[in-house]
Amino acid sequence: MKVDKMSVSFDPELGDAVRSAAAQAGKPLSSWLAEAAASKLRAEALAQFLAGWEAEHGVLTAEEIARAERELGVAASHTAA
Repeated sequence: MKVDKMSVSFDPELGDAVRSAAAQAGKPLSSWLAEAAASKLRAEALAQFLAGWEAEHGVLTAEEIARAERELGVAASHTAA
């Protein structure tokens, strides 16, 4: 598999936490970071999609969010806008 090698820098506390999380997951650091980056990109893509959808159709109602949570088997994090 072809990889894109890069160098990243973290403050020491974050670096320690990332190494610990990767070790607890039983994954190499690079794999753990790649999964975290992919997750962040998916979350940002979803947020961008939802913002566009809401701009066209209006803000999702609490009922619509609850239905989506039930259908997906997840609970969305609810934060004040």
